[in-house]
Amino acid sequence: MTVEEGLRSQVRNIEAKYGRSMDEWAQLIHATGKRRHGEIVAWLKSEHELPHGAANRIALVVLDSANEQPGQVAPRDQLYSGSKAALLPIHDRLMQAINRFGGDIELAPKKGYVSLRRRKQFAMIKPAARHVDLGLILPATPVTDRLESAATFNALFTHRVRVQSTSDVDAELEGWLRKAYDAAG
Repeated sequence: MTVEEGLRSQVRNIEAKYGRSMDEWAQLIHATGKRRHGEIVAWLKSEHELPHGAANRIALVVLDSANEQPGQVAPRDQLYSGSKAALLPIHDRLMQAINRFGGDIELAPKKGYVSLRRRKQFAMIKPAARHVDLGLILPATPVTDRLESAATFNALFTHRVRVQSTSDVDAELEGWLRKAYDAAG
């Protein structure tokens, strides 16, 4: 499953669970006059008693649709454009593994990476020059040759794995991902 497919699935689940389409949520949000992400999330949580993940996704979808411009490139395609296009199969393989954990994963595309959250962030996927960096939050987990310290990579994470091919997404790596996912829920 690609990032876009995962996002579409998350939106369908939110619409089904909370009984409103994204267009209906957009109408409600626009009627409030709120235009900032944080304001919208707080309002959805307080007024509609939505959990953070659902409120965040609704806010992102509504704000993205308000800002859409013809010819705009999807976040996944932006991350893997040009010389990084060859890394896309690695990203897709990581997402396949992650999506098997459950439907409660929130994907938050950023300028240079994708953040993965449940109740809190547990991982990030970031294309590098010749590999994909996988940042993980795994407190009290020893560092190995493969499961490196993230100290020089990103202070939000405890560990980094340099994923150089789809075959690197093996049972060991999926185990680390699952451990980080479980700890974030």
